[in-house]
Amino acid sequence: MAPLSLSQNAERRELNMSDNVIRNDWSLEEIQALFGLPFNDLLYRAQTAHRARFDPNQVQVSTLLSIKTGACSEDCGYCSQSAKYDTSLEREKLLPLDEVVAAARAARDKGANRFCMGAAWRNPTDRNLDKVIEMIQAVRDLGMQTCVTLGMLSQAQAQRLKDVGLDYYNHNLDTSPEFYGNVITTRTFQDRLDTLAHVRDAGINVCSGSILGMGESGTDRARMLQELANMPQHPQSVPINMLVQIEGTPLFGVDGIDPLEFVRSIAVARILMPASYVRLSAGRNEMSDEMQALCFLAGANSVFYGERLLTTDNPDANHDRQLFGRLGLHMEEAELEADHSVCCGP
Repeated sequence: MAPLSLSQNAERRELNMSDNVIRNDWSLEEIQALFGLPFNDLLYRAQTAHRARFDPNQVQVSTLLSIKTGACSEDCGYCSQSAKYDTSLEREKLLPLDEVVAAARAARDKGANRFCMGAAWRNPTDRNLDKVIEMIQAVRDLGMQTCVTLGMLSQAQAQRLKDVGLDYYNHNLDTSPEFYGNVITTRTFQDRLDTLAHVRDAGINVCSGSILGMGESGTDRARMLQELANMPQHPQSVPINMLVQIEGTPLFGVDGIDPLEFVRSIAVARILMPASYVRLSAGRNEMSDEMQALCFLAGANSVFYGERLLTTDNPDANHDRQLFGRLGLHMEEAELEADHSVCCGP
């Protein structure tokens, strides 16, 4: 094969430079063009963008715990925790503080540097928020970053979470605004954008991503990424989930996403949001090691770690450590923001 010409090398350098620029004005046509690139060219661009801002052999590790399970009033078509579906899920009340702290300590000891807590609520009451705040403070005292996902928030609630030192708030867009009504009817796409605006305005890091494989089209995947990339500030963390099909939910039995299309989505997310953490989230239990390796090559640099993600299975920590070892990946250490340490301890 002939070597690249000078003009081809110049074009490639120009593309690499542009992929490292933070933009918030991506057109749908530009994003679709990225998806349409030859696979090797797309991964080359994604890997180059990744290396410009991150250690390519480092992975951020989070652990997710369900602190309140089931009986949710929402009708998210993928979720076992909706009260509207019969999924045989046992409903549980909010976990006591000592159980949450014990789980966080165990996660830290296995190498996780961020502890995420999820509650199956449409939105938290102020009384429930008081209890979650105690959990946030206790987890930060262990030296870990904190993240919660509690449903919709008011501006006042977001500010309370900021004041006690919350590092990240997760609220996924899930899919494109056009496909959204096929998945959820009990809240609107704009409701999600409003909560993310409250979190962003309060100064909390935003964690927001999607679920792929819900029957959406390629255009829907491009539109979802466009919504994320064109926010006033890119989400600091972008979880990309592959649908875990749960019997009893409306999306059980839907055609899954092609593995290489999933990898393409990771690569496009990396190019669009070059400074964000792109996380492999739910669905890793159904991914081969080789598929996950391609995702890391495409720019994923974060995973959820531990045997359970809320109510679904996840690869066990030993398997992940072995995979990281085979790939030469090392885990990122926690760094707590200085302004949070004043009110929340070390």
